[in-house]
Amino acid sequence: MENIERPLDLLNSAKGKRVLVETKAKKQIMGILRAFDIHINMVLSDAEERNEEGQVQRKIGDVFIRGDMIVLVAPSP
Repeated sequence: MENIERPLDLLNSAKGKRVLVETKAKKQIMGILRAFDIHINMVLSDAEERNEEGQVQRKIGDVFIRGDMIVLVAPSP
């Protein structure tokens, strides 16, 4: 892993890469992390909503996700 000392360092290293975001509403959204702030509000591009099996349910495109709705952020498998 890169030089990760703080939680936001991990997000910073993921900028420009595909990430999986799970929300409190149990939605899984996969897209390219374009921006985030200290509240973990995120902007993803080329985003897709996926079902529990990982299959694409619908293409979203650009999306803003509020940080208080995010449960998990992970690098895309």
